[in-house]
Amino acid sequence: MIETKPAPSAIGLHVPDFTVPATGGEFTLSACNGKTVVLYFYPKDNTPGCTTQAQQFRDLHDEFVKAGCLVIGVSRDALKSHESFKAKLGLPFELISDIEGVLCRMFDVVKNKMLYGKKVLGIERSTFLIDSNGILRQEWRATKADGNAATVLEAVRKL
Repeated sequence: MIETKPAPSAIGLHVPDFTVPATGGEFTLSACNGKTVVLYFYPKDNTPGCTTQAQQFRDLHDEFVKAGCLVIGVSRDALKSHESFKAKLGLPFELISDIEGVLCRMFDVVKNKMLYGKKVLGIERSTFLIDSNGILRQEWRATKADGNAATVLEAVRKL
């Protein structure tokens, strides 16, 4: 069950459990107890920045696995879009479909952005590092796509 109220996403706090639709079936955070989890939020499948970020997490995936870490991508795209994006890029990790924006609100990643001169609400590219006990250890907000995966991997190795 997903908490519907926004949860504080502060360093050192326990991340509330959630179950959401993902490629490969439902994803439940509590099922990952004992593993480090990286949740990276990105605006949209098949866009240049999001493709770069996904490819870099893909290319470093074996290193994340060696460090005992699961990588999970999150956007508001539908599962069908995620399945296509995952197959096209050969992504070895799951993608969460947050169409309702529940996780986006929980992690406070929906922000006003400028798109073609107009203000729109969209996902601010952000990454969260959750330790094996479900505690938020680090967050990167308003991050650039290029280099994010390497930065996060370095932090995972230091846990």
